[in-house]
Amino acid sequence: MRVLGVDPGLTRCGVGVVEGVAGRPLTMVGVGVVRTPADAELGDRLVAIEQGIEQWLDAHQPEYVAVERVFSQHNVRTVMGTAQASAVAMLCAARRGIPVALHTPSEVKAAVTGSGRADKAQVGAMVTRLLRLDAPPKPADAADALALAICHIWRAPAHNRLQQAVALHASKGRTA
Repeated sequence: MRVLGVDPGLTRCGVGVVEGVAGRPLTMVGVGVVRTPADAELGDRLVAIEQGIEQWLDAHQPEYVAVERVFSQHNVRTVMGTAQASAVAMLCAARRGIPVALHTPSEVKAAVTGSGRADKAQVGAMVTRLLRLDAPPKPADAADALALAICHIWRAPAHNRLQQAVALHASKGRTA
């Protein structure tokens, strides 16, 4: 399974591609950040993020896109920018028919470190270890994007089994 993880943000949108399956060593395929100038117009920034994500989709051909689910923060302006960048990533994937999964920050932290309250340094250290890298990816947005991809690879099999069970149960209810 090849997953593009996206840590959305208007100034720095982390992107990382991980390949592998649950229970086996994972491989980092690529990692980076799509950057936009803070003083640019919002529309121009969103177009730049779209172009950057499209380039990653073209270059790496992921089977899934995992995006950090936007959660409520005290700074509404930050939440809005994150939500807008998140929507761009989902749109790019949907346009190509690539399934999108949303994972909360605590889900990702728990999957990668074992604690939903882990800090950025702990996430970076575990991403480095799990992907057998020489050093944590910089900036933290890049490491977070890889953590999202890892989380999805590890959680997708269980999620798919649950969806299949729900679908089977629903189909039995219709035939009865």
